[in-house]
Amino acid sequence: MYLAVVIDIASRRVVGWATADHLRTELVADALSAACRRRRPTQPVIFHSDRGCQYTSGAFAELAGRLGVRLSVGRTGQCWDNALAESFFAKLKGELLGDRPWPSRAAARSAIFEFIEGWYNLHRLHSSLGYRSPAAYEAAYTA
Repeated sequence: MYLAVVIDIASRRVVGWATADHLRTELVADALSAACRRRRPTQPVIFHSDRGCQYTSGAFAELAGRLGVRLSVGRTGQCWDNALAESFFAKLKGELLGDRPWPSRAAARSAIFEFIEGWYNLHRLHSSLGYRSPAAYEAAYTA
């Protein structure tokens, strides 16, 4: 199973995500579409990714254009350019997935949902946010 995420760089909140049994463009397109449905941006936004073929495909560029999203990709061989996503996946693996097998894709997807929507976005503290959760950070920002 594969997971694609869209993370708000300011609040570290996962604003869109999708899972699939493949690593085709549809997976990342579903995550970006979910983020735009959730956030409903009124101004242009930038989506940054690595140089994976899913993110550099014509279909993904077309979708981004329709959604008003400007695409940005990291430099070749520079994992630090996408450090925010790399950090999220390290936390997901360390705090949830580990090396254990999952009985089904449905069980893994349900656990990922609970991790992102029930723990990571609402309760997990981030030093870069003054030891607040993404939700608390956003609430303080909008107040």
